[in-house]
Amino acid sequence: MRIFSFKPDTAKEVLEKSLKILKAGGVIAYPTESFYALGVLAADEAAVKRLCQIKNRPLNKPLPLIVGDIEILRSVVKSVPLQTEILIGKFWPGPLTIIFESVRGLPALLTGGSDRIAVRIPGESVALHLSRLARLPITATSANPSGSVPARSAQEVIDYFGESVDLVIDAGETPGGKPSTIIDVTVTPLKILRAGRIDLQEYL
Repeated sequence: MRIFSFKPDTAKEVLEKSLKILKAGGVIAYPTESFYALGVLAADEAAVKRLCQIKNRPLNKPLPLIVGDIEILRSVVKSVPLQTEILIGKFWPGPLTIIFESVRGLPALLTGGSDRIAVRIPGESVALHLSRLARLPITATSANPSGSVPARSAQEVIDYFGESVDLVIDAGETPGGKPSTIIDVTVTPLKILRAGRIDLQEYL
């Protein structure tokens, strides 16, 4: 396992090296605006399977994704409804995870065998800069074994996973607190599946 310290003077190099590891099928841990997350390239089915094994995550439980922009979003979702565009314009980048209808052909482990996919453009964090550089969807499941408390620091990630993870991007302790809000836009009316950092009640 490698540990990269993310600072203003190392940021570009760290992101480029992290992307190289992702493209080689690696599993990395990186900070989001709330907790650390585990990332693999979403299209790499072998890496996604390895990630689920590392976390001991049920295979029928979908994996959330981060993307850097709307163009990349459209590579994994069937459509972006008008009401959803309003939410995106208001809350992205930010801690709002949206459940869309997925395009066909995504690894079943990403969707949990359903026809839906969870995606967000993350708020200001390493996650946002990494997803923008990659221009590919990256998994964003919390960095913890299933059922455990999400990691808020690089050391907690290491304590959980040790050498099972190829790289940890250490940007210090994350804020923690509430996770992202999750909303399902595949149903009418739209349905909040998890209340989180964003209060959507006045927008529904």
